[in-house]
Amino acid sequence: MAELISIVVTTHDREDALDAVLRSLARQTDRDFEAIVADDGSGPATAALIAQWKPKFGPRLEHAWHEHRGFRAGEIRNRALLESRGDYCIFLDGDCIARPDFVASHRALAERGWFVSGNRILMSQEMTRQVLSQHLEPEGWTFASWIGRRARKGINRLAPMLALPLGPLRKLRPGEWQHARSCNLAIWRSDLDRVDGFDADYNGWGREDSDLLVRLLHAGVRRKDGNFATGVLHLWHPAADRSALPVNDGKLDRVREEKRVKALLGMSSLRREDPDRIVKMGAARS
Repeated sequence: MAELISIVVTTHDREDALDAVLRSLARQTDRDFEAIVADDGSGPATAALIAQWKPKFGPRLEHAWHEHRGFRAGEIRNRALLESRGDYCIFLDGDCIARPDFVASHRALAERGWFVSGNRILMSQEMTRQVLSQHLEPEGWTFASWIGRRARKGINRLAPMLALPLGPLRKLRPGEWQHARSCNLAIWRSDLDRVDGFDADYNGWGREDSDLLVRLLHAGVRRKDGNFATGVLHLWHPAADRSALPVNDGKLDRVREEKRVKALLGMSSLRREDPDRIVKMGAARS
C-alpha cells in the first residue's frame, strides 16, 4: 500500500476552477497526501489563490511554475514531480473536482506493477457556470441529486458516480493505453522514474499523456481500471487548440514503433537546469 501520496494538479490561468479543485482536496477523508500545483505559466492571480489555500494544507501544498510558452503540460508536471515527496503520484487536472473519497479510493487500488486510470463526468457549460459562480460544492452531492441533473442534461453520464467492487475485472485491459487520461491517473513514483516522467518534447495540446502510458507499458507496467471508484467531476471548458496534434501523433507513433521506454526530455533534463526556474509554494512573480 502507498504511504504518502503526491497529487499533481495541472492548471493554467483558471483560478475559479482551481479554487473548486483545491476545496475538494481539502475535504478528503484520506489526509495522508500532499498537493503540488503544476502551473503552466499562469499569472499572479493563481499564485495568490494558492497562498490563500496554504493555511488549510500547510506544508502539504506547493506550487511549481514555469514561464508560459504555449501548452507544456508534460514539462510542468515533471517540474511538480521533482518537488514531490510521495511514493505514489496521482495526476489531476485543475478543472476536475475530486469527491471526498478520491484519495482513499486511489490508495485502495494502488498495486505495484500497475498504473490506475480513472474516469470522469463531464459537466455542461451552464452547470459549470452555476457551480463556479455560486460556489457550489458538487463533490458532496448525493447520487439522487445527480440523477436529476442528468435528466436536465447538466452532465453527460452517471456511471462514474457509482461505486462497484470490480475486483479482478479491473485488470481486463492490462496492455491498453487508449482512452486513459492524465486528468485522473495514478502511477508509482518508482515507475515514473523508470521512464523518466512525461516527455517535454511534446509541445502543444495532445498525446503527452498517451506517450507516458505507452512507455510505461513498454517498461512492463500494466493498466488497472479505476472506473466505478475514482470518478472525478470535470468542469466545462472551451475546446483546446489542436493545431499541434498531427505532429504529436507522429511522435507517439514513433514511440510505439521503437518500443522506447525513456522520455527524450524527461525529469532528468530538468535536474540539470538552474533550480531558480522552479518556483514553489506561490512565490510572487511579476
